[in-house]
Amino acid sequence: MMGKGPRSRVDRIGIDESGKGDYFGPLVIAAVFVDATTQGELRLMEVRDSKKISDGRVLEMAPDIKTICPHSIITIGPQKYNELYAKIKNLNRLLAWGHAKALETLLERVTCERAIADQFGNERLILNALQEKGRKIVLEQRTKAESDLAVAAASILARAEFLLRLKRLSSEVGTTLPKGASPAVELAAKMVIKKHGQDRLGSVAKLHFKTTQAVLASLA
Repeated sequence: MMGKGPRSRVDRIGIDESGKGDYFGPLVIAAVFVDATTQGELRLMEVRDSKKISDGRVLEMAPDIKTICPHSIITIGPQKYNELYAKIKNLNRLLAWGHAKALETLLERVTCERAIADQFGNERLILNALQEKGRKIVLEQRTKAESDLAVAAASILARAEFLLRLKRLSSEVGTTLPKGASPAVELAAKMVIKKHGQDRLGSVAKLHFKTTQAVLASLA
């Protein structure tokens, strides 16, 4: 029974998402369980917030993180995202649903009493989504949560999955789908509509973005 107290204080689940501000591609939420041992290993790997790491390096690091840390990744593809958004009509609620799902999936495999996520809205949203399944966990929402190693590891897994899915969608429509929401993104959306028709846009893009109106207006 040695060392249970200090060890359990280190144990935590970090949660982060990718694709929230990208017109194309899915919304991906990752949860990663970290304990004292894997915390040291993640430090050696120089894990940090994925926004400070190149895409290429993110794709290299993700498989190593998956190998050492129990994790879960929830991917909401554009079509499913658009359906959920039409029902929920609120991005924070949709994010909370995804966070809760990632957390619950991971809690089926590990025992942990603490989770850390970035501050994006009312934490009750996540806790309410969780309590339907009777989970009891202390959820800390922090600004700049990515400074925590567990959240940084989750940010890398979420971004790697997002990049892989975006690449796959690009090859399906035969047009490079850029990240973000920029003039290049609008141009790619026009290409998709010209090649495949307007209906196909919903299979690669998050339709509630203002980009949709701008693109459709320019084609009218």
